Amino acid sequence: MKQTHNTLVVLGPTASGKTRLGAQLAAHLGGEILSADSRQVYRGLDIGSGKDLDEYQFDGQAVPYHLIDIADLDAEFSVFHFQRAFFEVFEALRAGGTLSVVGGGTDL
Repeated sequence: MKQTHNTLVVLGPTASGKTRLGAQLAAHLGGEILSADSRQVYRGLDIGSGKDLDEYQFDGQAVPYHLIDIADLDAEFSVFHFQRAFFEVFEALRAGGTLSVVGGGTDL
């Protein structure tokens, strides 16, 4: 089947099920998750950031995800840094014909 789109975006309010829905869609469509959450980028910031990594499973299969745990807490990490990281992963997935499923509760 020829892929006609390169991105699917799952948006919604906090605790509305975006992560689970995104993972299910990625699993069904052969895609990978690109997290757009402003706090989940930080390593060690697990409790208050809603890193529900167990939700990146569907039917016993791991759903690949990106942009989680990519920065240290004491590192400067701005929207500029996020954009660079995002487009690097996005372009790699696109070049490989893999659908990007973007989910997050922020404007990143």
